[in-house]
Amino acid sequence: MTTLSVLDLVPVRSDQTSADAVRAGLSLARAADALGYERFWVAEHHNMPAVAATNPPVLIAMIAAATERIRVGSGGVMLPNHAPLVVAEQFALLEAAHPGRIDLGIGRAPGTDPVTSWALRHGAGGVSDDAVTQFPQYVDDIVAMMDTQGVGLSLRGRTHLLRATPRAVGVPTLWLLGSSDYSATLAAEKGLPYVFAHHFSGQGTAEALRLYRSRFQPSPELAEPRTFLTVNASVAATAEEALRLAQPQLHMMLALRTGQPLEAQVLVEEAEKRELRVDEQQLVDSMAERWVIGDAATGRARIEELATTYGVDEVMVNAVGGAYLGTDPAASPAREETLRLLAG
Repeated sequence: MTTLSVLDLVPVRSDQTSADAVRAGLSLARAADALGYERFWVAEHHNMPAVAATNPPVLIAMIAAATERIRVGSGGVMLPNHAPLVVAEQFALLEAAHPGRIDLGIGRAPGTDPVTSWALRHGAGGVSDDAVTQFPQYVDDIVAMMDTQGVGLSLRGRTHLLRATPRAVGVPTLWLLGSSDYSATLAAEKGLPYVFAHHFSGQGTAEALRLYRSRFQPSPELAEPRTFLTVNASVAATAEEALRLAQPQLHMMLALRTGQPLEAQVLVEEAEKRELRVDEQQLVDSMAERWVIGDAATGRARIEELATTYGVDEVMVNAVGGAYLGTDPAASPAREETLRLLAG
């Protein structure tokens, strides 16, 4: 079977606090570790009522400490929000603490609204909006600073040795993430592994992967193209149950796509009480068609179909199953069940 991995946004339900959501995420990571999943990545989003994944390095440290063998990483760190040296230092330390288990996935999007983006980049004297245009250089800077030998920094006529951590013996695997041709081209030019955010848009995946593969230039880190895709999944005992559990996430994505106010992820019963307009229901149905929704056999078959269609040997699952009224706030049983059923 195709190698399976996990993407987690650490969703926050209407019955959860942030602490509950983090505990549920840690439980999901332990389940993925026990089930043999390859890697577990956490996203970076800010000021969103339904997402607790605001700080990937902090979450990665907790998840890596709570698991034994699974690779843990960022999907991804939104680099324009951060100084490259800070990112290099964070992930160099994570690699030192958990050697051979850390992935650094980097993205270019803000991961938030314009006001929060301004606060991230300017509120504490941080990086400027120019960081977006400087993104290719910042990627190079992180690679150089995490190198075990460090990098020479020229400043005022003198060269200073700069290391992300004093005595590294290994470096995290660096991935470029994106949902457009830009990141595909950049990853190809730099000879880096690349992941297209298929779970977010569901469109343009084939074109982006074709562009990446056709323009790939071998590098010291990577001799040939390396990629996988991400997909939203809700898998349950029956197809009907899986679709029912997917409704809270589908409604949240509907709000995001149509500019409605965002809120914590509703419970299944709350979603079922909502009456959607015809156009809203059509958008929900269109999104659901691109997700993996069904029973175990259907879900596994769909994963294999996606892997074959896009020529990848790994698929990263964003388990989106919601929760029923009365579910333990510190647990996400439907999401864990999706991982169990897909693992076979």
